[in-house]
Amino acid sequence: MKTLFYGIDPFRLLGFVLFVLPFLALLGLGMVWLWQHGYLLFWALAMLICTGLGYGVQQLLVRRDRRLLAEAVTEPNPEWPLSADEAWDRVQALAQNCKAEDWPLEKGDWILALGRRTLETVAHCYHPQVDKPLYELTVPHTLLVIERASRDLRRDVTENVPFSNRLTIGDLFRVQRWKDRAEQVFDVYRAGRMIVNPIDALLGEAWRHLRERSYIQARDELHRWFLRTYIRKVGYYAIDLYSGRLVLTDDEPVTARTERTTADMHQMDQAADTAAEARIEEEPLRILVLGRSNAGKSSLINALFDKLATVADVLPDSTEMLKPFALIHAGLTQALIFDSPGCDSENFDSKKLHDAAKDADLILWVSPANRPDRQIERDCLDALRTFFSKQTTRRPPPLLIVASQVDRLRPAGEWNPPYDLTHPQNTKAVNIRAAIEAIAIDLAVPTDHVIPVCLMENHVYNVEDTLWAAILNHQEEAQQARLLRCLDEKKKTENWKLLRRQMINAGRFLKHLPDMLDRRRGD
Repeated sequence: MKTLFYGIDPFRLLGFVLFVLPFLALLGLGMVWLWQHGYLLFWALAMLICTGLGYGVQQLLVRRDRRLLAEAVTEPNPEWPLSADEAWDRVQALAQNCKAEDWPLEKGDWILALGRRTLETVAHCYHPQVDKPLYELTVPHTLLVIERASRDLRRDVTENVPFSNRLTIGDLFRVQRWKDRAEQVFDVYRAGRMIVNPIDALLGEAWRHLRERSYIQARDELHRWFLRTYIRKVGYYAIDLYSGRLVLTDDEPVTARTERTTADMHQMDQAADTAAEARIEEEPLRILVLGRSNAGKSSLINALFDKLATVADVLPDSTEMLKPFALIHAGLTQALIFDSPGCDSENFDSKKLHDAAKDADLILWVSPANRPDRQIERDCLDALRTFFSKQTTRRPPPLLIVASQVDRLRPAGEWNPPYDLTHPQNTKAVNIRAAIEAIAIDLAVPTDHVIPVCLMENHVYNVEDTLWAAILNHQEEAQQARLLRCLDEKKKTENWKLLRRQMINAGRFLKHLPDMLDRRRGD
């Protein structure tokens, strides 16, 4: 059968013309009536006003949709190690510079090509010296990245794109095909309309232009959002992978109690050990108390417990490096606190200190406010900072400086708390404030990270309120450090479990291999 108008069936065209002809006639007769009664200009003015208002409503809808889509943007994970910051910045730059016209959705290869480019962007951050950094990953981890990114993208599309759960990909292609044919027929209608009624045709063309402009703008906005969301989702899990946060098994919580914590709990007093071990099921926060000898570390632990938990100043002369205690306080998650020898004592071991600090989620550094010679403390802290900077898969634990012995500041015979340190009113308060600022400078920490305390027996000051408030305020940051620490532990355990399972399955395969070969020969 011959076709007309670029492949359109002439019978279909005739049916369409017969269908719309009464409406066209009604429109034409209506325009004639308006012209005869002098209402045509009023109608044209009303049409222009409605067109402008309609265009404004469309723009408001576009802005609203843009705002709703912006709320669905993937955000960086605050639990990532610091090394992930640069990688996420590059993923963001790739998403912002992504152009919709470069990645048409009707071409199926965009999803692999764009995903590969995103993975390569992240891989270059973690393996800059490798020619093909994309290949520095395992097949199971690669599949896990694709699985999780697709899952999140599916959820975002389902919640934000209308009818996405009803329309199939085939429907989209069929709609595009019918849209092309309908446009061909509509071009014929527009040409005939221009001949029959030029004024109405011009007004209609203006309205159609505004309508199509709003539609195209909304479509392009949705297209760009989809591509950027895909890039951010793939980049998010790629950073999880390359930064060491992606585990393959979900058989137990990431924050399950570690072997080291279990061993530390066995060191605790037997009377408290049984009760503590029954309470602590997940990995507790590990709080490490450091400082020089006779600074008041053990006294600080006593004050935190608000009861006698250890004999003050006995541990520095002991050969034991760390001594754990189960710490319980309202608002604080399960925690262990560790006393340690002074950084200037004979029992101090810098390697053991670094190992302990690596497993710490919060560090309390006790520094005497009345001793200005802090160089040994600064050297020890700088060594710790250098050590943490090399732990690319971890976040350094938050550090709080406890300025002890503020009661010994001049005038030494005066001690009448509380003191207003924000607006000091007397010499004691002025000297405490000056000591806080000096410690902050000497130890290279923010001033608000220095908490002045008095640890005298029966005269404890500023522990229950200010120090505990600072600890609880940094608890979320400490939990992030704990999560990364537990992830490292889980990955080590996971590697051994998977290796054991793989060796067992490989052994079973080799055991049955001769029988399989014999059956094939028989067949």
